[in-house]
Amino acid sequence: MAAARLMDSEVVSLAKVSAAVWAASFCARLAAANLRPGAPRLAALLPVVALFCGIPFSFSTTTFRGSSAFLLSWLGVFKLLLLAAGRGPLDPSYPLHQFVFSASLPVKLRQFTSAKSKYVDAAADDKSAAGKILVSGAVIPVIIYLYQFKNAMSRYQLLILYAGHIYFSLQLLLAAVHAVIHGVLGMEMEPQVDRPYLASSLQDFWGRRWNLMVPAILRPSVYRPVRARLGVAAGVLAAFLVSGLMHEVMFFYIMWRPPSGEVTAFFLLHGVCTAAEAWWAGHAGWWRPPRAAAVPLTLAFVAGTGFWLFFPAMIKGGLDEMVLRECQGMVAVMEQSGRWLAGATNVTFATR
Repeated sequence: MAAARLMDSEVVSLAKVSAAVWAASFCARLAAANLRPGAPRLAALLPVVALFCGIPFSFSTTTFRGSSAFLLSWLGVFKLLLLAAGRGPLDPSYPLHQFVFSASLPVKLRQFTSAKSKYVDAAADDKSAAGKILVSGAVIPVIIYLYQFKNAMSRYQLLILYAGHIYFSLQLLLAAVHAVIHGVLGMEMEPQVDRPYLASSLQDFWGRRWNLMVPAILRPSVYRPVRARLGVAAGVLAAFLVSGLMHEVMFFYIMWRPPSGEVTAFFLLHGVCTAAEAWWAGHAGWWRPPRAAAVPLTLAFVAGTGFWLFFPAMIKGGLDEMVLRECQGMVAVMEQSGRWLAGATNVTFATR
């Protein structure tokens, strides 16, 4: 019953937050439409930025707090700051519903060359999203079930389980968002994850395959301005540093604990290695491993450094225990709902 009450409370909070986001986005769109890019537009958008930063504290569960922090306090805030400068994915000429969803969800409006390509791409996207929902929906309960044996697992087995949980949860969340955006609103969204297990380099993994909305935001907001002044390597390092700091902020929202610095170190290490990799690739004639070797080497480096720096920060903060308790609570709510539905169905048949 406690889990059911908690979920009811979160649903109420979600409704209030959704109303606040719509109202704030309307004000942001109005301000951007009437003010030129620069300090006046930034000043007008700062209250919306503050609201987006405070919204995650409206929720009690790590699931809702973490999702809202990522979508609003990170991506949404960066989009608003870019809008203040007259850049980025937001455009005050968008209809209100497109502006709201572009500001608050990982949505990127797509341009099609023809009606035929729109139909073909949309059908392929729907099929891909449905497949991801089915696979992730089947795998996540298995992962939750395996958590009960965590005390018998080695550290690396447990970290692999966490990595799988993050990957399939992200797949499920993004596929569900796609289903809502495309099916209800008629909008499209770019792929957010593109088979990261095929990455042949760090540039490939971080820039073209994993969580693509993050590099899409960091490129115009951090990488390009720094690159224009200090060069490519500095731009890469700055983008990874900001990513690391924002991940620390996300962990703070979720766990309410001060940052440990391990996550920032993880991204800085990858930034240095990615910059070195780009420098090496830029020297024609220098040896590079074949793809058959590059893919496992890349994945081994990402996994090894993740086990060393990224996932321990989660474990020390107790995030794994929080997520496990919430997953068990959600399962209990689903079981209660199933029993209630079965009982209601039996009563209906009995009265016929």
